[in-house]
Amino acid sequence: MVICVMGQSFTCPHCGVTHEGLPTDHGFTLPDDVWAVPEPERASKAKWTADLCQMGERYFIRCVLRVPFTDRAGAFGWGLWVEVTRPVFARYLEFYEVDGAAEPPHAATIANQPPPYERLVGAEVVIQFGASSARPTIHFLPDATCPMAVEQRCGIDSARHHQILEALGSI
Repeated sequence: MVICVMGQSFTCPHCGVTHEGLPTDHGFTLPDDVWAVPEPERASKAKWTADLCQMGERYFIRCVLRVPFTDRAGAFGWGLWVEVTRPVFARYLEFYEVDGAAEPPHAATIANQPPPYERLVGAEVVIQFGASSARPTIHFLPDATCPMAVEQRCGIDSARHHQILEALGSI
């Protein structure tokens, strides 16, 4: 089933520009455990930028998990944080301003709970560094069976895209 939305547009909360069509991405500002720290304490317990976060001995990298559309070109991009070990975090810093695409994938765990999925925080994934102009990409392990992993492998149609946007409060 293809849902056609004529004249639909949205205003991006980051750039402030109105775009035609429906949003095709959703990002999280911080890892859930960092976001859960009361605001007055957060800055003293964690350090972060738009791409990197450290809270004590915990290390996080913001990445993109793409779910392809099955009924049109493109993908829905989830801007998720992943938790990594200190050596992986340090390695990413080495590649932050250069192309890291030749670097092998690294183990990580998801650090955000995107609606409307079942519990994903802690799910094992791998991240792939890329060009310095792009965030690393997230891929589920081949044997992962959670709904988001299945959607990453098989894609989503327009009806599912709408369900996700409704769960996010985007439409």
